[in-house]
Amino acid sequence: MRLPRGFLASGVRSGIRRKGPDLALLVAANGANAAALFTKNRFLAAPVVLASADLKRSGGRVRAVVVNAGCANAITGRPGMEAARRVRDRAAALLGFPKDEVLVSSTGVIGVVLPDAKIRAALPDAKNGLSASGLEAASHAILTTDASPKVAEASFTLAGRRGRVVGVAKGAGMIHPDMATMLAFVMTDAAASPAYLKAALREAAVASFNAISVDGDTSTNDTLLVMASGEMGGRELQKPSEGAAFRAALTKVCRALAWMMVRDGEGATRVLEISIVGARTGIEARAAAHAVATSPLVKTALHGGDPNWGRILAAVGRSGARFSEKRVSLELGPLTLVKYGLPVPYRESQAVRIFSRERVPIVVDLGVGRAKAWKLSCDLGHGYVSINADYRS
Repeated sequence: MRLPRGFLASGVRSGIRRKGPDLALLVAANGANAAALFTKNRFLAAPVVLASADLKRSGGRVRAVVVNAGCANAITGRPGMEAARRVRDRAAALLGFPKDEVLVSSTGVIGVVLPDAKIRAALPDAKNGLSASGLEAASHAILTTDASPKVAEASFTLAGRRGRVVGVAKGAGMIHPDMATMLAFVMTDAAASPAYLKAALREAAVASFNAISVDGDTSTNDTLLVMASGEMGGRELQKPSEGAAFRAALTKVCRALAWMMVRDGEGATRVLEISIVGARTGIEARAAAHAVATSPLVKTALHGGDPNWGRILAAVGRSGARFSEKRVSLELGPLTLVKYGLPVPYRESQAVRIFSRERVPIVVDLGVGRAKAWKLSCDLGHGYVSINADYRS
């Protein structure tokens, strides 16, 4: 997949991981306006602290992003911060960019100081490998426990000009709002101000990365960055009322990447698509969806392909959302399981077939309002335990 106009990428091996590529470089040669959302975990990794500060200092301008896998460089104190700065400074000098327009990002094991000498030694190879078709290499270089790379694209038209949005991400475990254990980098050739991008990114995140859960944990390194090169031409987007087609494309890419993360959840075999409707407020709708998405009983039933709908309603019942027991309904795909608070006749074999698919859609109607919420979760099985029991081995 080719990158939008104005962007180059590469992926190389630096030796942080035992095998495979582990260093990605994303470059906007002529610069890009940018905006980012970071983890809300109080243990902020050194690259998150540094990138956030640099993005503010540059006024939302980015020329390059250096991403490593294999070491999160989180909870590492001053040595970790100094290592992150050395990587940034070396990349800036090599590329000829201002330091505060080069962002660093890391993923991997927490509590280990980044072996920055390995990255600095590999940066010339990363620079030499830059190309408009380098996203595939970069997508492999940022993975940790992911089973496969995650890349998505969408196109849009503004004032007769056609533009593209392309995103690359990693994430399979420690996935939960806000945001998830994820790194996601989205690039577009649209022209947009940093403030506009920040508002559009928040809107997209609500409908994607902040609506997924694998295991209820969030990380120290979560980063969602959008960069706009402006090379499609046209007037710069500045007002929230502008560029509906661009915002739709941005959300589409973010939702596609978020779905890939949940489907690639550590040990996961299927995705639960939860829709809560008929709630009194959006907060209560999200609370109900959250309770279902994070219930170990629901997630293990999903792993076994067991349509045990009692677990779903029990989770809703403890969520704190208000509802009428006599008006609640539950649908599993085209199949109605509960109506007006009571079970209705259905074929168990049909429910099992639906609950055993890769995508399992459920709709819970609380029957007391018009608010709704949507969330993605996945099953929880033996694979998750095996992966995380051996993560550092």
